[in-house]
Amino acid sequence: MTLLHRLTGAPPGMPPRALMLRCSAIGALLAGTAGAFAAAGGWLSPAALTPARIVDRFERVNGPHPGFRRNHAKGLCVAGEFAGNGAGAALSKAGVFAAGRTTPVEGRVALAGGQPYAADAATTVRSLALRFRLPNREEWRTGMNALPVFPVRTPEAFYEQLLAGKPDPATGKPDPDRMKAFFAAYPESAKAAGLIKARTITAGFADSTFRSLNAFRFVAADGRATPVRWALIPERPAMQESASQAARTDKNYLFDDLIAQLRQEPRSWHLVVTIGQSGDATADATLPWPADRESLDVGTLTLTGATPEEAGNCRDVNFDPLVLPDGIAPSDDPLLSARSAAYARSFARRAGEATRPSAVAATADRGDAR
Repeated sequence: MTLLHRLTGAPPGMPPRALMLRCSAIGALLAGTAGAFAAAGGWLSPAALTPARIVDRFERVNGPHPGFRRNHAKGLCVAGEFAGNGAGAALSKAGVFAAGRTTPVEGRVALAGGQPYAADAATTVRSLALRFRLPNREEWRTGMNALPVFPVRTPEAFYEQLLAGKPDPATGKPDPDRMKAFFAAYPESAKAAGLIKARTITAGFADSTFRSLNAFRFVAADGRATPVRWALIPERPAMQESASQAARTDKNYLFDDLIAQLRQEPRSWHLVVTIGQSGDATADATLPWPADRESLDVGTLTLTGATPEEAGNCRDVNFDPLVLPDGIAPSDDPLLSARSAAYARSFARRAGEATRPSAVAATADRGDAR
């Protein structure tokens, strides 16, 4: 058997011409695969916006913080369960919505931004990311924000917004001229900013409503697909942040409060699905759907505890929004694939870096969270 026979796996009796054709086919396959990887990495289009460039910009804006997420860097692990009430089963065949089904959940509350040791501030966007562990090794991962809409429509707009919103060292606030130029280039973001500014800022994580913002599709057992957005709405009435709370000097007061509350008793949210209609925006997260759209309460999330981020828990989970169970599918929103790719790149970077304790690690370990 010749060397070519061994390398290509060809049978010993294969004629030379057929052997060369097999070599050419294998070479073309390898070249095509390499090209796909190169294109995915942006190597063939240096000017294109890639996941690496998005993560690079986070690092440029926030500075280097090895071992931490490039966005939502300051966070705390939470755990609990989700109880489906059966109402969602008509829209989605995902087992998580079955009546009487209880699904273990682990997750993370966090503040937007790439500063892992920044002081808590009421106006900083709060987030809740969850990982539902379904039967048969299925998972549902979702990252939600306490916002009425998302501030940008496309990955390109997000990339530009990061730099435009970088605080000026002299003032601690974004440069007004840069923001004005950004809104002129992306008028949909100017409208979204108005809705975000008008939102009610609640006292903390426990009474915040967290929204998917991006649209998805629920797929029923008969194959029928329905556009949806969802929100986790707290059972307890939302309370606006008081002046005394805003004046607190505790750098971790939002996290401290949640830890203390969960030590007293569990906190619950209802998962409410909004059903889209023809013409509702599924590819533009800056646009709210009409207020009269049908909503459906499909179950209850109950968080029972919080722990500091450390090896092996939520610190090492990539809350990729495209990790979906059978019965939930992505929409045509371009932000979904961009988020997925950027999260993966951020995860890969921090996985190879030395880690430091979270800013809220010591707080979570104390017997008295105050």
